[in-house]
Amino acid sequence: MRFLSLLSAVWTVGFAFAQSNADAFIAKEGPIAKAGLLANIGPSGAKSQGAQAGVVIASPSATDPPYLFTWTRDSALVFQAIIEQVISGTDASLRPHIDNYVRSQTILQQVSNPSGTVSSGGLGEPKFNIDLTAFTGAWGRPQRDGPALRSIALINWANHLLATNNASYVTNSLWPIIKLDLDYVANSWNLTGFDLWEEVNSASFFTTAVQHRSLRQGAALAKAIGQTGVVAGYTTQADNSLCFLQSYWNPSGNFATANTGGGRSGKDSNTVLTSIHTFDAEAGCDAATFQPCSDKALANLFVYVNAFRSIYTVNSGIPANQAVATGRYPEDVYFGGNPWYLSTLAVAEQLYDALIVWNKQGSLTVTAVSQPFFASLSPGVAVGTYAASTSTFTTLTAAVKTFADGFVAKVAQFTPSSGALAEQYDRNDGHPLSAVDLTWSYASALTAFAAREGKTPVSWGASGLTVPTTCERNTSPGGGGGPSVSVTFNVQATTVFGENIFLTGSVEALQNWSPDNAIALNSDNYPIWSVTVSVPANTRIEYKFIRKFNGAVTWESDPNRVINTPAPGSFIENDTWR
Repeated sequence: MRFLSLLSAVWTVGFAFAQSNADAFIAKEGPIAKAGLLANIGPSGAKSQGAQAGVVIASPSATDPPYLFTWTRDSALVFQAIIEQVISGTDASLRPHIDNYVRSQTILQQVSNPSGTVSSGGLGEPKFNIDLTAFTGAWGRPQRDGPALRSIALINWANHLLATNNASYVTNSLWPIIKLDLDYVANSWNLTGFDLWEEVNSASFFTTAVQHRSLRQGAALAKAIGQTGVVAGYTTQADNSLCFLQSYWNPSGNFATANTGGGRSGKDSNTVLTSIHTFDAEAGCDAATFQPCSDKALANLFVYVNAFRSIYTVNSGIPANQAVATGRYPEDVYFGGNPWYLSTLAVAEQLYDALIVWNKQGSLTVTAVSQPFFASLSPGVAVGTYAASTSTFTTLTAAVKTFADGFVAKVAQFTPSSGALAEQYDRNDGHPLSAVDLTWSYASALTAFAAREGKTPVSWGASGLTVPTTCERNTSPGGGGGPSVSVTFNVQATTVFGENIFLTGSVEALQNWSPDNAIALNSDNYPIWSVTVSVPANTRIEYKFIRKFNGAVTWESDPNRVINTPAPGSFIENDTWR
């Protein structure tokens, strides 16, 4: 009892200090972040000269790095925040920006680009010039999260308009845009693409999660406005993508692996962003949809945060139970690999979201999966469910609040006096780096601050979902189920005794980039390793060989290998390990 009393006293002091720092920073930074965000939206934003109406520039930075473009993903996340402010009644004056955004996206969807046309893959193009023309330079394309995120933003707006008796605008103006995106998602969710950091071409946890959400919401909206012909198809693909989403979980590491390819650890801000951008307070602490207070999301956050404790100088000497600066992923080398404002704020937002649900439901559950997270904040806490009336609930929620405020305070520590938020802050001394006035950084500040105030985004139907027992990834183009071709994969590779070569890749037949389920090659003609696999015909397939030895997995170096399979038949692909 004396230990618990002492612990409570320590957390009381820590809570007051962290709360005071966060309160002061939010009071100052909130208006600055909002002004910074609006300054980057055309045509009248102070830093968006040349941008068409409703176009969000990523940053005014034109060189080193060149971010004076509009990204579908970033724009959608920014407008999700704007739409939430209008829906909640926080700021109705933002309505004209939404109308401009709708008009700009109507145009943008029809712009032919290197990814294709509106009917042949062009919706997966990640970025455009700010005058709404195509960017034709080399880039990591396609990126399949953009259409999903744009449809989510517009569906939220459509639902609000339906509730305020504006159904004709929804049906005639919004639905055609939304349907194009949803059809793209339904037909391509099981295909690989570049992740949100634009570096890894594989299946991505964030992308799969927002695709699932978009299809789930899309089916509900279609039903509400009488577009019943697409409901079954969207629902089927939502179920399939939800099923596939579960495969990212790494039970031995107790975290969600961000990407199925890329050869990295998989510990990535991608996963924390997934949790906050698929938050639905009505779903409680559901683990299947990775809700912020679920045991898997909390365990994942614990692993993710700890991955940065020892690699940044700015984190030196910080105790293991306190907040630290976090970045995209520990292996990052972009601009030297630094903390990102939006990544650090995302940790705080997930924890604030969790607190909202725990307080709403009046209880908190510690499972074997989430126990390491809770124990880091309250040593000795046992597995169990704690009602709001218990001292354990009070102690844990106070500790989580203090922990969350610590991440806001960390951002405050490295925010210049002007309040301007760049993309990154230096890993050694914390000075701002990379793109200036990053619109996504400002949006992340606003959504984190709102979560701290207890504000919740609109529900999207995550409550009560059942994960199918079988994932059917062959129901969309590129997933299989149609004409096939027999491919013999040969790779020349020298090995040591007990070491074996395996194959995995971007389609179901190659195990969807799963190292655990990768296909074993035979060594009958050593040093040539070989296996014959039936894969979809007329399909672009990416793949890699991996080595397994004494439980360790080693991937080939990047980039992924690529074959474009011909019409049905057979052929041989000869490679050399790299």
